[in-house]
Amino acid sequence: MMLNKDYDQVIDKLVDWIKTKVTDAGCQGAVVGLSGGIDSAVTAALCKRAFPDNTLGVIMPCYSNSQDQKDAKKLVEKFDISSKVVDLSNTFDQLLLAVEGEKEEEKMAVANIKPRLRMTTLYYYASKRSSLVVGTDNRSELKVGYFTKFGDGGIDLAPLGNLVKLEVREVAKRLEIPEQIITKAPSAGLWDNQTDEAEMGITYEELDKYILTGEASPKVKEIVDRLEAQNAHKLQLPAIPEI
Repeated sequence: MMLNKDYDQVIDKLVDWIKTKVTDAGCQGAVVGLSGGIDSAVTAALCKRAFPDNTLGVIMPCYSNSQDQKDAKKLVEKFDISSKVVDLSNTFDQLLLAVEGEKEEEKMAVANIKPRLRMTTLYYYASKRSSLVVGTDNRSELKVGYFTKFGDGGIDLAPLGNLVKLEVREVAKRLEIPEQIITKAPSAGLWDNQTDEAEMGITYEELDKYILTGEASPKVKEIVDRLEAQNAHKLQLPAIPEI
Protein backbone atom coordinates (compact mmCIF):
# COMPACT_ATOMS: atom_id res chain seq x y z
CA MET A 1 0.00 0.00 0.00
CA MET A 2 2.83 2.38 -0.93
CA LEU A 3 4.53 2.16 2.47
CA ASN A 4 7.95 1.43 0.99
CA LYS A 5 9.61 4.67 2.07
CA ASP A 6 13.05 5.04 3.57
CA TYR A 7 11.77 5.65 7.10
CA ASP A 8 15.21 6.35 8.52
CA GLN A 9 15.42 9.23 6.06
CA VAL A 10 11.88 10.29 6.99
CA ILE A 11 12.95 10.46 10.63
CA ASP A 12 16.00 12.60 9.82
CA LYS A 13 13.87 14.99 7.76
CA LEU A 14 11.24 15.32 10.47
CA VAL A 15 13.85 16.02 13.15
CA ASP A 16 15.42 18.73 10.97
CA TRP A 17 11.96 20.15 10.21
CA ILE A 18 11.06 20.39 13.90
CA LYS A 19 14.39 22.10 14.66
CA THR A 20 13.88 24.62 11.87
CA LYS A 21 10.26 25.44 12.73
CA VAL A 22 10.99 25.94 16.42
CA THR A 23 14.09 28.08 15.92
CA ASP A 24 12.42 30.12 13.15
CA ALA A 25 9.69 30.94 15.66
CA GLY A 26 12.34 32.28 18.03
CA CYS A 27 11.71 29.45 20.49
CA GLN A 28 14.06 27.08 22.26
CA GLY A 29 12.33 23.71 22.49
CA ALA A 30 9.26 21.52 22.30
CA VAL A 31 6.37 20.57 24.58
CA VAL A 32 4.42 17.39 23.81
CA GLY A 33 1.37 15.86 25.44
CA LEU A 34 1.99 12.19 26.25
CA SER A 35 -1.09 9.98 26.10
CA GLY A 36 0.65 6.61 26.21
CA GLY A 37 -0.26 6.06 22.55
CA ILE A 38 1.87 5.60 19.44
CA ASP A 39 1.43 9.07 17.91
CA SER A 40 2.52 10.94 21.03
CA ALA A 41 5.35 8.45 21.58
CA VAL A 42 6.74 9.00 18.07
CA THR A 43 6.31 12.77 18.31
CA ALA A 44 8.10 12.93 21.65
CA ALA A 45 10.98 10.76 20.41
CA LEU A 46 11.41 12.99 17.36
CA CYS A 47 11.36 16.13 19.52
CA LYS A 48 13.93 14.61 21.86
CA ARG A 49 16.26 14.12 18.89
CA ALA A 50 15.63 17.68 17.73
CA PHE A 51 16.04 19.23 21.20
CA PRO A 52 17.87 16.78 23.48
CA ASP A 53 17.99 19.27 26.36
CA ASN A 54 14.71 21.10 25.86
CA THR A 55 11.89 18.66 25.21
CA LEU A 56 9.14 18.33 27.80
CA GLY A 57 6.58 15.53 27.80
CA VAL A 58 3.42 16.29 29.80
CA ILE A 59 1.32 13.38 31.04
CA MET A 60 -2.21 14.59 31.78
CA PRO A 61 -4.51 11.93 33.22
CA CYS A 62 -8.17 12.89 33.45
CA TYR A 63 -10.13 9.86 34.62
CA SER A 64 -7.88 7.97 32.23
CA ASN A 65 -6.94 4.31 31.88
CA SER A 66 -4.09 3.77 34.34
CA GLN A 67 -2.18 1.74 31.74
CA ASP A 68 -1.88 4.83 29.53
CA GLN A 69 0.05 6.68 32.23
CA LYS A 70 2.29 3.64 32.78
CA ASP A 71 3.05 3.46 29.05
CA ALA A 72 3.79 7.19 28.92
CA LYS A 73 6.18 6.87 31.87
CA LYS A 74 7.89 3.90 30.24
CA LEU A 75 8.45 6.02 27.14
CA VAL A 76 10.00 8.96 29.02
CA GLU A 77 12.28 6.58 30.89
CA LYS A 78 13.43 4.82 27.72
CA PHE A 79 14.20 8.05 25.85
CA ASP A 80 15.25 10.10 28.90
CA ILE A 81 12.63 12.77 28.22
CA SER A 82 11.98 15.40 30.88
CA SER A 83 8.37 15.04 31.99
CA LYS A 84 5.65 16.31 34.26
CA VAL A 85 2.43 14.65 35.41
CA VAL A 86 -0.55 17.00 35.74
CA ASP A 87 -3.73 15.26 36.90
CA LEU A 88 -6.65 17.19 35.44
CA SER A 89 -9.43 15.13 37.03
CA ASN A 90 -10.36 17.70 39.69
CA THR A 91 -10.15 20.56 37.19
CA PHE A 92 -12.45 18.62 34.87
CA ASP A 93 -14.94 18.07 37.72
CA GLN A 94 -14.94 21.74 38.66
CA LEU A 95 -15.53 22.91 35.11
CA LEU A 96 -18.29 20.35 34.60
CA LEU A 97 -19.91 21.58 37.82
CA ALA A 98 -19.64 25.19 36.67
CA VAL A 99 -21.39 24.52 33.33
CA GLU A 100 -23.87 22.08 34.89
CA GLY A 101 -22.84 19.36 32.44
CA GLU A 102 -24.44 15.90 32.49
CA LYS A 103 -21.83 13.19 31.99
CA GLU A 104 -24.19 10.73 30.33
CA GLU A 105 -26.65 12.96 28.52
CA GLU A 106 -24.04 15.18 26.86
CA LYS A 107 -21.33 12.58 26.25
CA MET A 108 -19.33 14.23 23.43
CA ALA A 109 -19.66 17.78 24.75
CA VAL A 110 -18.35 16.57 28.11
CA ALA A 111 -15.63 14.32 26.66
CA ASN A 112 -14.19 17.18 24.58
CA ILE A 113 -13.50 19.16 27.75
CA LYS A 114 -10.59 16.80 28.45
CA PRO A 115 -8.46 17.56 25.36
CA ARG A 116 -9.20 21.27 25.72
CA LEU A 117 -7.91 21.25 29.30
CA ARG A 118 -4.83 19.41 28.06
CA MET A 119 -4.28 22.03 25.35
CA THR A 120 -4.40 24.82 27.97
CA THR A 121 -1.91 22.94 30.13
CA LEU A 122 0.51 22.40 27.23
CA TYR A 123 0.46 26.08 26.29
CA TYR A 124 1.16 27.04 29.89
CA TYR A 125 4.36 25.01 29.86
CA ALA A 126 5.27 26.10 26.33
CA SER A 127 4.98 29.77 27.32
CA LYS A 128 7.03 29.16 30.45
CA ARG A 129 9.79 27.41 28.53
CA SER A 130 9.83 29.52 25.35
CA SER A 131 8.78 26.43 23.42
CA LEU A 132 6.25 25.40 20.79
CA VAL A 133 3.46 22.89 21.37
CA VAL A 134 4.17 19.99 19.03
CA GLY A 135 1.03 18.06 18.16
CA THR A 136 0.53 14.37 17.55
CA ASP A 137 -2.10 14.47 14.78
CA ASN A 138 -1.36 12.18 11.82
CA ARG A 139 -2.57 12.37 8.22
CA SER A 140 -5.33 9.81 8.78
CA GLU A 141 -6.83 11.78 11.67
CA LEU A 142 -6.55 15.06 9.78
CA LYS A 143 -8.29 13.55 6.74
CA VAL A 144 -11.48 12.77 8.65
CA GLY A 145 -11.18 15.46 11.32
CA TYR A 146 -10.69 12.91 14.08
CA PHE A 147 -9.52 15.35 16.73
CA THR A 148 -11.03 17.92 19.06
CA LYS A 149 -11.10 21.46 17.73
CA PHE A 150 -8.99 23.67 20.03
CA GLY A 151 -8.12 20.50 21.95
CA ASP A 152 -5.59 18.08 20.50
CA GLY A 153 -6.02 20.17 17.33
CA GLY A 154 -4.78 23.26 19.20
CA ILE A 155 -1.07 23.02 18.41
CA ASP A 156 1.81 24.87 16.76
CA LEU A 157 3.34 22.06 14.70
CA ALA A 158 2.10 18.71 13.32
CA PRO A 159 5.19 16.75 12.26
CA LEU A 160 3.16 13.57 11.62
CA GLY A 161 0.63 15.41 9.47
CA ASN A 162 1.80 13.81 6.22
CA LEU A 163 2.11 10.26 7.58
CA VAL A 164 -0.89 7.92 7.67
CA LYS A 165 -1.32 5.74 10.75
CA LEU A 166 0.38 2.71 9.19
CA GLU A 167 3.38 4.89 8.32
CA VAL A 168 3.54 6.19 11.88
CA ARG A 169 3.85 2.55 12.98
CA GLU A 170 6.78 2.06 10.61
CA VAL A 171 8.50 5.14 12.07
CA ALA A 172 7.77 3.86 15.59
CA LYS A 173 9.53 0.58 14.82
CA ARG A 174 12.63 2.42 13.55
CA LEU A 175 12.66 4.59 16.66
CA GLU A 176 12.33 1.47 18.84
CA ILE A 177 9.18 2.65 20.58
CA PRO A 178 8.11 0.00 23.15
CA GLU A 179 6.14 -2.78 21.43
CA GLN A 180 3.13 -2.54 23.75
CA ILE A 181 2.67 1.10 22.69
CA ILE A 182 2.91 0.23 18.98
CA THR A 183 0.38 -2.60 19.18
CA LYS A 184 -2.20 -1.15 21.61
CA ALA A 185 -5.58 -0.14 20.19
CA PRO A 186 -5.51 3.57 19.27
CA SER A 187 -7.71 5.64 21.59
CA ALA A 188 -8.32 9.32 22.26
CA GLY A 189 -9.03 8.39 25.89
CA LEU A 190 -12.32 10.27 25.91
CA TRP A 191 -14.21 7.62 27.93
CA ASP A 192 -13.76 4.07 29.22
CA ASN A 193 -12.95 1.50 26.53
CA GLN A 194 -13.19 4.12 23.78
CA THR A 195 -11.20 3.33 20.61
CA ASP A 196 -10.64 5.36 17.46
CA GLU A 197 -11.72 2.63 15.06
CA ALA A 198 -14.95 1.79 16.90
CA GLU A 199 -15.90 5.46 17.00
CA MET A 200 -15.12 6.08 13.32
CA GLY A 201 -16.73 2.85 12.18
CA ILE A 202 -13.75 1.84 10.02
CA THR A 203 -10.22 0.57 10.60
CA TYR A 204 -7.09 2.62 10.10
CA GLU A 205 -6.02 0.11 7.48
CA GLU A 206 -9.18 0.82 5.47
CA LEU A 207 -8.81 4.57 5.96
CA ASP A 208 -5.12 4.59 5.02
CA LYS A 209 -5.71 2.51 1.90
CA TYR A 210 -8.35 4.99 0.75
CA ILE A 211 -6.05 7.96 1.43
CA LEU A 212 -3.04 6.42 -0.34
CA THR A 213 -4.72 4.65 -3.27
CA GLY A 214 -8.25 6.05 -3.60
CA GLU A 215 -9.55 2.49 -3.29
CA ALA A 216 -12.24 1.61 -0.75
CA SER A 217 -15.49 -0.26 -0.32
CA PRO A 218 -18.64 1.85 -0.77
CA LYS A 219 -19.13 1.81 3.01
CA VAL A 220 -15.62 3.07 3.78
CA LYS A 221 -15.80 5.70 1.04
CA GLU A 222 -19.12 6.99 2.36
CA ILE A 223 -17.85 7.22 5.94
CA VAL A 224 -14.57 8.93 5.04
CA ASP A 225 -16.13 11.41 2.61
CA ARG A 226 -18.87 12.27 5.09
CA LEU A 227 -16.48 12.79 7.99
CA GLU A 228 -14.12 14.86 5.84
CA ALA A 229 -16.94 17.19 4.77
CA GLN A 230 -18.50 17.33 8.24
CA ASN A 231 -15.20 18.20 9.93
CA ALA A 232 -13.65 20.46 7.28
CA HIS A 233 -14.15 23.48 9.56
CA LYS A 234 -11.60 22.04 12.01
CA LEU A 235 -8.80 22.62 9.48
CA GLN A 236 -9.81 26.17 8.56
CA LEU A 237 -9.35 29.56 10.14
CA PRO A 238 -12.53 31.11 11.55
CA ALA A 239 -14.80 32.44 8.81
CA ILE A 240 -14.75 36.24 8.43
CA PRO A 241 -17.36 38.00 6.26
CA GLU A 242 -16.41 40.36 3.46
CA ILE A 243 -17.95 43.80 3.82
